[in-house]
Amino acid sequence: MALLVPNVGEAEMLKRILGQTTTDVVVKLYSNSYVPLETSVVGDFTENAEAGYASATLTAASWTVAGDPTEASYAEQSFVFDAAASTANVEGYFITNVAGTIVLWAEKFSDGPYTIPTRGGTVFVIPKIQLA
Repeated sequence: MALLVPNVGEAEMLKRILGQTTTDVVVKLYSNSYVPLETSVVGDFTENAEAGYASATLTAASWTVAGDPTEASYAEQSFVFDAAASTANVEGYFITNVAGTIVLWAEKFSDGPYTIPTRGGTVFVIPKIQLA
C-alpha cells in the first residue's frame, strides 16, 4: 500500500514547511487491519501494545533529503517484541506529532501483516516520504 497523508496531516505538514512547527515526530506500529484514508485520525489506528514494543521518536535534524523527486528518509528503526509478548500482528506504521494527536502520514505494509510469534521478534521500518 502506498504512503498516505491524511487531511489533518496535510495541515500539520504545511505548518512545518512554513516553520510554525519544528518539533520531532513519532513513528508507531499498528495492529488493526486498517487501510489509511484521507480522513484518518489517530483513533483509527490501534497501536501495538505487546511486551517490549515502544514507539520511536524521530529527531527533526536526523532526516536525510535527496534526489529528484525529492525523498526524505530516516535511519531504519527496529521495533522489538519480547518473548513475553503474546502473538501479535503488525499491519503498518503511522507517524504522529510528539503529542500523538495528529497523524502526519501512514502506510499499511504491502507485504504484511507481519505476525510476531510468542517467542518475540523484530519489525524494521525505514520512515520516508517523497514529494512528486
